[in-house]
Amino acid sequence: MRRSVLGLLALLASTALQAATSVRYCDYPVYPPVSWSDGKQPRGLAPTVVRELFGRLGYRVEMVVLGNWQRCLLDAAEGRVDVVLAYTSAQREQTLRFSKVPVLREEVAVFANRQHPLAFNRLEDLARYRGGLLFGESYGPAFDQFVAQHQNIEWVSSSGQNFGKLIRGRIDFVIQERRTGQLFVEHLPGAGDIVALPPALSVDYLRVAVSRRSPLSAHMAEIDAQLQQMADAGELERWLQESEVTYRDMVRQP
Repeated sequence: MRRSVLGLLALLASTALQAATSVRYCDYPVYPPVSWSDGKQPRGLAPTVVRELFGRLGYRVEMVVLGNWQRCLLDAAEGRVDVVLAYTSAQREQTLRFSKVPVLREEVAVFANRQHPLAFNRLEDLARYRGGLLFGESYGPAFDQFVAQHQNIEWVSSSGQNFGKLIRGRIDFVIQERRTGQLFVEHLPGAGDIVALPPALSVDYLRVAVSRRSPLSAHMAEIDAQLQQMADAGELERWLQESEVTYRDMVRQP
């Protein structure tokens, strides 16, 4: 009897999860190989994971592309979109529910210009310098507190703006995921002196984040179960590698 009841509950949960026809996913595609735009639509690991994850759960995914990352977070908080991929923070957890299973381990690095060297071994070393971040970015409570205290960050909408300032010496450092930053500057004109400094600023995990105002927020267990299957099958790592290859091929095209 107990087994029958559990089976019925599982069936009802699956049916309810598939009742909705679409999921609105917000992307700000400026983070290769996680997410970038080919001029028509987002490409990369993040949109691939979202399409596969929710497709297997019975949804059609609607991509929403906005002008900066802060807009995506705000729309998710207000329930205008259902899903983003993001790092956890105490502030974000007030409006978003995060998957327990991560999509990607990310090492956050400090990028600097060898023509204007800076000394960096720990976060406080950056207090004497001027840095750049994208609107809406957060790299953990300690970093957010540091930024609020020192007010030494210039906020912009694109990595191109950030690294352009770093190349021209208008700022001293850029905070960026190491993988994304290195991939971005590989083919950026004038970026031959831009390097990622060896010490990691932090290590974080990119996760599926569902708006607490979305009906999806009641189904985090199913989302985590599907993510775990994808991780165990090696699909997440394979999609990451394929995204790196695709991005490099795209930027090499004349």
